[in-house]
Amino acid sequence: MIAAEALAAGLDTPTLRELAGLPRNADARDIRDAFEQALSEAGLELPDPGLARRHALRRLAARLINGEITPADLATDDWWETEVETVEERSFVSLIPQCGCCIEYTLGLDQRTWAAELRIAALALTSSPPIGPGC
Repeated sequence: MIAAEALAAGLDTPTLRELAGLPRNADARDIRDAFEQALSEAGLELPDPGLARRHALRRLAARLINGEITPADLATDDWWETEVETVEERSFVSLIPQCGCCIEYTLGLDQRTWAAELRIAALALTSSPPIGPGC
């Protein structure tokens, strides 16, 4: 999907076109290899994994605000392990439970309050200055 969005935004390389056409169930190694090749063809460097994760965290917060995902959807990945550097990132990540069952059993807040606090933290994160190119 990211490849298709990049094409729509005007970035066009042969491998990016190939990547955009890969099926969702394509081998992850093939996707990664094609992604790295597409970046190289476009003259872009592969971002540092930590920085890439922070950019993804910001996009995740935006998707939450836009209603594309629910607060419970955040517990499906290891977001709580993300190395953060800003107060806004820390506030958002601190509200992300380690797993779906943690929402009910360990949050210490009712789910409505947690969801509201999570949205407030997501809004603060998306409103904060960008961490660098890509956000």
